[in-house]
Amino acid sequence: MRHLPTRTTRRRMVTALTVLLFAVPGAAPTAVADEARPSSPALADGLALTPPMGFNNWNSTHCRAEFDESMVKGIADLFVDKGLKAAGYQYVNLDDCWALPSRDADGKLVPDPARFPNGIKAVADYVHSKGLKLGIYTSAGTKTCNPAGFPGALGHEYSDAQQFADWGVDYLKYDNCNNQGVDAKLRYTTMRDALKATGRPIVYSICEWGENKPWEWAADVGHLWRTTGDISDTWGSMLSILKQNLPLAPHAGPGHWNDPDMLEVGNGGMTDTEYRSHFSMWSVMAAPLLIGSDLRTASDETFEIIGNKEVIAVDQDPLGTQGTVLSSEGGRWVVAKEMKDGSRAVALFNETSSPQGITTTAGAVGLPDADAYTLRDLWKHESYNTAGTISATVPAHGTVLVRVSTDRRWHQHPPAVELGLVGSRLAETGTPAKLTTTVTDLGRTPAKHVSVRLSGPEGWAVKATSPTSTATLSTGRSLHTKWSVTAPQGTPPGSYDLTLKASYRSPAGARVENTLPFTVSVVVPPPSGTSGLGDLPWLSAANGYGPVERNTSNGEDAAGDGHPITVGGVVYAKGLGVHAESAVEYYTGAACETVTADVGVDDEKGANGTVAFEIWADGAKVASTGVLTNAMPAQPLTADVTGAQVVRLVVTDGGDGIDSDHADWADARLSC
Repeated sequence: MRHLPTRTTRRRMVTALTVLLFAVPGAAPTAVADEARPSSPALADGLALTPPMGFNNWNSTHCRAEFDESMVKGIADLFVDKGLKAAGYQYVNLDDCWALPSRDADGKLVPDPARFPNGIKAVADYVHSKGLKLGIYTSAGTKTCNPAGFPGALGHEYSDAQQFADWGVDYLKYDNCNNQGVDAKLRYTTMRDALKATGRPIVYSICEWGENKPWEWAADVGHLWRTTGDISDTWGSMLSILKQNLPLAPHAGPGHWNDPDMLEVGNGGMTDTEYRSHFSMWSVMAAPLLIGSDLRTASDETFEIIGNKEVIAVDQDPLGTQGTVLSSEGGRWVVAKEMKDGSRAVALFNETSSPQGITTTAGAVGLPDADAYTLRDLWKHESYNTAGTISATVPAHGTVLVRVSTDRRWHQHPPAVELGLVGSRLAETGTPAKLTTTVTDLGRTPAKHVSVRLSGPEGWAVKATSPTSTATLSTGRSLHTKWSVTAPQGTPPGSYDLTLKASYRSPAGARVENTLPFTVSVVVPPPSGTSGLGDLPWLSAANGYGPVERNTSNGEDAAGDGHPITVGGVVYAKGLGVHAESAVEYYTGAACETVTADVGVDDEKGANGTVAFEIWADGAKVASTGVLTNAMPAQPLTADVTGAQVVRLVVTDGGDGIDSDHADWADARLSC
């Protein structure tokens, strides 16, 4: 949770200078001594046999006054009224700031009377009356993560656990701040035993941010464990966490789940396409689905995403496997999840900023040989037949999520058809851009009466220069259509939406339509000579926290909140301030030769931050650094980009998550 003023302050608070151990006479040092403890049993309590689903207020309210009894009850009401309870969501969880900063004279926790005037039990009773369950929060330290200093449970585990049980709590999120250096396994095991001693079934969520690799030791300690630092409502943050969680698939299963943090769907920092990817990938990873947006103001699109029962069924499949990565070359990901009924959920995920064709096969995802398969698109809610190829042109930052099965009724469905796109999506005004579209039959049955059309913004000239229809496409055959697309003179630079639509009929005569949305970028030629990249327009920019900043460092939040770019004590007047994971693209139009910069971690993060820099030219990496830390001075980086249409500046997280990764492209220049 981001309870503190910056995302690195929390880590400074985690471990105090002294290590405090609380001793029990005649026993080894342990984290608490408020009462005798039973032995440490392995978890076999029947809880969280599928990933927990519910709501947590932190991502939408933080510690603001709006987090109160009225809000919590309102969320419970919406779970019922909006069909979320029926879709499987059951936990309504309170995060930090529910208590007063001090315990009472008996050492008990005291709910904040301004927020919860009737106490926590009254809230739990209300939530339970709706057929739902209540969750609560504390930290495995002396205080929670918020700077106000709310009491943590270290040294009070058994007392606090009993209070939670007496109130009717069903779920505990146990954070990691102010832990005084006490061994993590010891702290989290003590609370496990304290919860068990209450006799109340309470799902136990370990939130130690993956620092001590809980996936290696916590399967008999908690029901789920955070694998990463905190998520934020940005594409870069979500992507970084996804990449850290995916390799941990072998450690997940019924009653013990990898937790890549809460959902950001609906909070406004990503597009709906990106939110569908977020929800799809969390589901294929069998991750807990904890809604993090304020449902009282959520859009219809947000409810459509988080309420998609077919996607939820992937997450909640009782077999309990986490999807595994089959391929990821070039940011084109294939992740497959075995389902209890023998089918496979397959995510075709595109992390790049342009449409990508992503392909696998039924055999590659683990299905047996068959004449054909049924392929169910879980976002379109439509079924097709396929001869074995699983393929789609996936929009930028998008995900196609399908469920593929051996099914004797495959012939009842129309053939799957893939729409494709070849050619540059860059256009200078008044100059035709040349595109080729493809319509390919992936099915075992033929697609008949196939036609395709391309539409663009009003005033654009979109013209087919080759046939747009064919009578029949058999398995594996394609209709190729060439197009000329011209943006009128005076069109401002930027991205513009175009739509490719194909229609066809199945052998039974059913009419089917497929759509591929994409963008064309109107660009201006780069200026001659040497220019500062901080002063040039970019094609696209993605960042881990906050926007990419021109000629200042990245301040993580609003535009313009950075500082002078400073690396190793050297201040630079020009450049780009970013935060990993980051990618910034420039149009160079085959007219430029070199990119140069001094690169490093900005001094504003103290000793924190590890990043790596890359320069790409038309999809090829042409320069890179190793992992750089804050202790290193700026490193010179030069790349030959001769002939490239597009140059992309990339910053990765150095392999350890994106905490404090303020990266500078200092004095970045483009020579043309």
